[in-house]
Amino acid sequence: IRSEDVKGVIDTFKPDWIVNFAAETHVDNSICAPEQFINTNILGTYNLLFHARNYFERCNTSKKNTFRFLHVSTDEIYGSLRKNQDASTEVSTLKPSSPYSASKASADCLVIAWNVTYGLPGIITNCSNNYGPFQFKEKLIPKTILNAINGNQIPVYGNGSQQRDWIFVDDHVEGILAVLKNGLVGERYNIGAEDEKPNLEVIASILE
Repeated sequence: IRSEDVKGVIDTFKPDWIVNFAAETHVDNSICAPEQFINTNILGTYNLLFHARNYFERCNTSKKNTFRFLHVSTDEIYGSLRKNQDASTEVSTLKPSSPYSASKASADCLVIAWNVTYGLPGIITNCSNNYGPFQFKEKLIPKTILNAINGNQIPVYGNGSQQRDWIFVDDHVEGILAVLKNGLVGERYNIGAEDEKPNLEVIASILE
C-alpha cells in the first residue's frame, strides 16, 4: 500500500469509513518471504493510518462523529490453542507464532496507538478462516478442490489435526458491517462461526 496511492484515493473519495482489508496472508509464504509481510502488513497499515489521520483532522464535526477506521485482522494473533482450551476472546494475550501473525499483531497495535495518541476512531476485527467463491488457490479449500479435480495428491500440513474455525466470506462481511454501524471506537471484535474442524475433516468433506 504505497503512501501516494493511499492519499490519492482518500482525497478523491472522501470516505465516511476506511476499512483496511489489505494484507499479505498465508503462514507458509511469510516463513519464506517475511520482508514482504513487514512491508505490506505493518508499513502499509502505517501509510493508511497516517493519511487517514490527516483526512480525519480536516473533516467537519458531523463527519468526525461518524467516521471509522476499521482494521481487519486475524485470529492467528492469539496463537495456537491447546486441546480443550477455551476459545480466545477480545482480551486474550497476543501470542503470534509466525511472521504473518506477528505482522498482523503489529498492525493491530498501530491502530490502537493511533486511536489513543491521535484520537483516530479506530476499531479492530479479528476473524477466523474465511472460505467462499474466487478464493485464492493457495488456500486449503480451493487447493483441495483443484487437486481433486486434476487427480493430484491432496497436500496435508503435518498430520492434518490442526483445528480452525471456518466462516463463509459473506458472513464475515456482515460482521464487519455490523461493527462499522454499531461497534465502539477503540474496541476489538472477534468474528467467527463457531464451526471448528480439523483440516483433515475439511479435506475429507470436500472429497466426499
